[in-house]
Amino acid sequence: TSNKRTLRTLFRPAALPPPVISETPSQKKLLAYHRHKEQQEMINQLLIDRALEVYYITMDETDKDEIAPRVTGLPSTVRKYFFIKPLKILSFQADYFFLKQCVQSNPMVPIQQQWLRSMLTMVPQSLMEGRDRELLTENLLKEIVRDYETSMQRCVLRRALIRPDIKELDKLEDEAPLPLLPLGLDFSTTWRNSYFKAKNQILSTLHILHPTMKTLLDFGYTAFFNFLVVDFSSTRLKGPVDCKSFKTDASLSCSKAEDEIMSTWYQRVTGFFTQSEALDGVKSDQLESFYNCLSVLMSNQLKELLQRTTAVFVKLFDPEDRSHLPLFKMDLTFDENRMEFYPSLQDLEEAILFVVDCIGQTLQNVQTIRAWLTGDTAALDAELPAHTVQWAKATLKQSITHNLEGPKEHFKGYVESYGWLVDGTAEERINRFVAEQPSFDEYT
Repeated sequence: TSNKRTLRTLFRPAALPPPVISETPSQKKLLAYHRHKEQQEMINQLLIDRALEVYYITMDETDKDEIAPRVTGLPSTVRKYFFIKPLKILSFQADYFFLKQCVQSNPMVPIQQQWLRSMLTMVPQSLMEGRDRELLTENLLKEIVRDYETSMQRCVLRRALIRPDIKELDKLEDEAPLPLLPLGLDFSTTWRNSYFKAKNQILSTLHILHPTMKTLLDFGYTAFFNFLVVDFSSTRLKGPVDCKSFKTDASLSCSKAEDEIMSTWYQRVTGFFTQSEALDGVKSDQLESFYNCLSVLMSNQLKELLQRTTAVFVKLFDPEDRSHLPLFKMDLTFDENRMEFYPSLQDLEEAILFVVDCIGQTLQNVQTIRAWLTGDTAALDAELPAHTVQWAKATLKQSITHNLEGPKEHFKGYVESYGWLVDGTAEERINRFVAEQPSFDEYT
């Protein structure tokens, strides 16, 4: 019983391997059965542990508190999910909230003042007037700054910190979800391929980006921006005019304007197409579509000129602005016991509407560039749109009726005062008086 430590007490004797015992077939079958049974129990235990783990993670906190006292008698392999897992979840939550607070405490890039001034310029001026304007503006800017800082904070947080996949965080965080993409918009493909496809199609068919079209636009703007086919704005200064002279002036003005346009704008356009660079980049199989595009552009320029001239002429008869209203010379005549205006009110209306028709008949025989080059007779479509003609005539008729109310009242006064002298009433009274053979005093 000595306490001295020896090699025999420090090192235990080595265990020899068990002797090899030959097994009988019945023993082998029994051992295989026990081995299979042990493996099956192990698999079942793993399945139970996994099912309990999933069940616990999906439970509410109140359910976990209620079930905690009931798991004390379960095996340790099962009971660990009810105690170790909550600790891990709480640790994840604590770490996440700590990191989130660190990210949110970082300073944000402030909104630029020029952005705020630019936003204020979009507010209608009517909403910027009033006693409470400064207070409303201040509240608006505060709301914009608050929304900007919140958006920036959420953006930085989602870029810097990955939110753990724990359902308990949905209850602890009251953060609103991010806005969804607009409905009906498909962002699955990029715009690059479709953009270049559309651009190539435009270049090959419409030719709208060809430098020649830009040159023609410049020619048209220079020639037409302050030009009118008919200009009667100064007619009132010349004094009253008769209807016949008014129609003659309109016809001469349209003819003179057409000659001027053909000798300036059209001559400049045709001169440009005598140069080789006018068709640079246009292939032989694209010439037809190129000239069609050119004709449409020139037609639109001529139509715009005629529409603008018509609108300016109609504006002269605006009842609310009579500063440029033309003055017409009309006579009050007496013929065959009838008193009437000459020319009649219907003739006056016809003379005014004639100007609209005269404008619409101008520049109707302008050759297309293709016809000019090939000697053909095809003309540009410069017809005044039907809706424009209808609007102009309807507006003019209404204005003429309004402006002729004074002359009609004047004519009515003449008829009421002196109509009995010309309609036979006076003659009848005289004949009746003479037939009565009055005395000299009655004659007197």
